[in-house]
Amino acid sequence: MNKGAEVGRGKTKVLYQHPEQADSLVVVSQDSITAGDGAKRNVITGKGRLAALTTSRVYRLLNDAGLPTHYISGGEDEDSNEMLVRRCTMIPIEVVVRGVAAGSYLKRNPGVKSGTVFAPRLVEYFFKDDARHDPQYTAEQIVEEKIATSEEVVLMSDYARLIFDILAHAWRRQNVLLVDLKVEFGRANKEGGGTEILLADVIDNDSWRIWPAGDQALMLDKQIYRNIATPSTSDLDNVKAKYEEVAERVAAFAKRSGGFVGIIMGSRSDTPHVDRIEEELRSFAVPTRRHIASAHKTPVFALKKIQQLDNMLGRVVYITTAGRSNALSAFVDAATANPVIASPVLGSTWGGMEVVSSLALPGGVASMVVLEPENAALAAAKILAVDDSVVYGRVVMTQYRNRTNITEADKRLNAPPQGNGKAQ
Repeated sequence: MNKGAEVGRGKTKVLYQHPEQADSLVVVSQDSITAGDGAKRNVITGKGRLAALTTSRVYRLLNDAGLPTHYISGGEDEDSNEMLVRRCTMIPIEVVVRGVAAGSYLKRNPGVKSGTVFAPRLVEYFFKDDARHDPQYTAEQIVEEKIATSEEVVLMSDYARLIFDILAHAWRRQNVLLVDLKVEFGRANKEGGGTEILLADVIDNDSWRIWPAGDQALMLDKQIYRNIATPSTSDLDNVKAKYEEVAERVAAFAKRSGGFVGIIMGSRSDTPHVDRIEEELRSFAVPTRRHIASAHKTPVFALKKIQQLDNMLGRVVYITTAGRSNALSAFVDAATANPVIASPVLGSTWGGMEVVSSLALPGGVASMVVLEPENAALAAAKILAVDDSVVYGRVVMTQYRNRTNITEADKRLNAPPQGNGKAQ
């Protein structure tokens, strides 16, 4: 990449101004590996390339999931260990999310057993200061020292947990346990004014603990280097081999599972209803295939379409939209071993009762789930998310936004009246 003047330097990376984009920087990962706040330092030839590979592949997954990050491009192309990112003013706080008790947490909490699972995930904050060995801070200290506002601390904590959950899912698909994760955030300028909080810095093999099969003895991360007092050449070669393995493993993070939703419509008049379902599924990056079939008029044709969809590559989840009765949903449910979600059209009948919403349906009518269009799409996406980290990420981000919207709406509802509070 073309690079302008150097604007910053860390223990393992150098930042350059992009010569043509004022709000962009070029991050160049170095071959250094350090521990003990830089007290121990070695050079592993090629580590910078592996760090850029790992970081870019992690960020591609997070970007696909809808997380706000600074990553734009690079890391996997001919630019080797260089990445293009949005310029951020970094917040000097390391946010650590812990799923399992390990490392420094055990030293600070000797009464906790190694391997204890944290539910919910534990979030800790550390002020970036090598001279003071990155002291632990509370959220209150961060606000009191004006490092970040209380709203920013909440947002960083929320994002950090979401990032952990998405990456834990991606690692779990490879039978690897994500033990803990360190992330950092920055403020970036928004179009039209103001700033926004973005995930920034790198996420590479120095940023987490990962244990294949949940076995600490099989660790693949930087802790291997930390555990060696004076690493030999062969020790460093072994560390590099682990970093190479991790870079290859994360290449599969954003690979799609091929799952899709098969929509079986009772008639063409169901089209507006199905359009709503497909629009919602697109937001989850879930492809669809739709067919019109009748359990009463064309049962052989309907069975053939179900068999065709069942035999396609990738997991299939069915959504049925019968316009007159629940017969089509029951037919599809009996014809396939795959999940079936019924989303009847408003105004249709279901078990002899008119559908005005999913809540109006009588209990015990059918064994399959019965949902309105948006909820049917979410339910299908959740099923496909088991094998697809992109879909999983979009699901958790959608749920987070929904929770946030409800919380904000409640806050506005209960806000004190403006002005003198007198009725107008």
